[in-house]
Amino acid sequence: MPARRVAATIALAALASLLAVNAARADGPAISTPGTPTVVANEPHQLTLSWAPSAWVEPGSEQPINYEVQVPLGPNTYRFLGSTTDTTITLTDLAPGTTYRIAIAARALGGYSDTSPTTTVRTAAGRATVSYLNLDWSPTNNQIQHLLKVTNTGTAPLDLSTVRVRYHLRFEGANTSLVPNCDWAALGCDRIQQTVQFFIPPGGPPGGMTTPAPPGYPIPGTPVPGWVELTFTDGTLAPGQSTGPIQLRHHRHSWSNIDERDDPSWLAATSQWTENDRITLDVDGVREFGDTIS
Repeated sequence: MPARRVAATIALAALASLLAVNAARADGPAISTPGTPTVVANEPHQLTLSWAPSAWVEPGSEQPINYEVQVPLGPNTYRFLGSTTDTTITLTDLAPGTTYRIAIAARALGGYSDTSPTTTVRTAAGRATVSYLNLDWSPTNNQIQHLLKVTNTGTAPLDLSTVRVRYHLRFEGANTSLVPNCDWAALGCDRIQQTVQFFIPPGGPPGGMTTPAPPGYPIPGTPVPGWVELTFTDGTLAPGQSTGPIQLRHHRHSWSNIDERDDPSWLAATSQWTENDRITLDVDGVREFGDTIS
């Protein structure tokens, strides 16, 4: 066979092989799914994970594989936690005492994998936790009513004046009026301060929430994120000690109905105390409990 015909035949065979590989990869991910993440170490502010490696579905032209650690939030939506080319990683930016659903995805130049099954893990407690008891069995009436309790889960005394608790909510209908009340507290309502804060969406009036919004802004029906922040004037908790119950009640100036069901910190009433890790707690500005997007 002439040399040119042999060369052409080899070239056509190589092209056919390449097309076959591309066709196979077009039908699905080019990289196999990584293993389910396993918890190796769990400490406050630090979580170490490992997983079984991925491989290229069609060997021959592999590129290095990078693993992305994710928290799936919805279809094609996730929170990025970190990445590595290894099959183990130590995450140092997670909130203590908080439940996370974590998955792994493999990425490379020219290929990707399906996302692994998720692992649900509650990170080790930090210096304090928040317990929550919903007192309101109707989440669409005109008040928000619940009990909160802060517990020192550390090994040293906890200065309450350094503690900041935030109950996260959404002001539906762009109605940002809210009157916070402390009805009763084991340590005394006079030692508790509450502040309401909300965040005008991008494109709002100059000065943000300190400037009166123009008529029709925010757009009616648009939920506005915010929180009720709780701080303490004084007090110290010994290790293992709690503040005792703090009974809170909030309402609008107009006493119109409030739909709590889309509030990040809201949990349906169960008549039981629970460590609600969608309520955040900071000590000296460091997150010690809770994460609203975990």
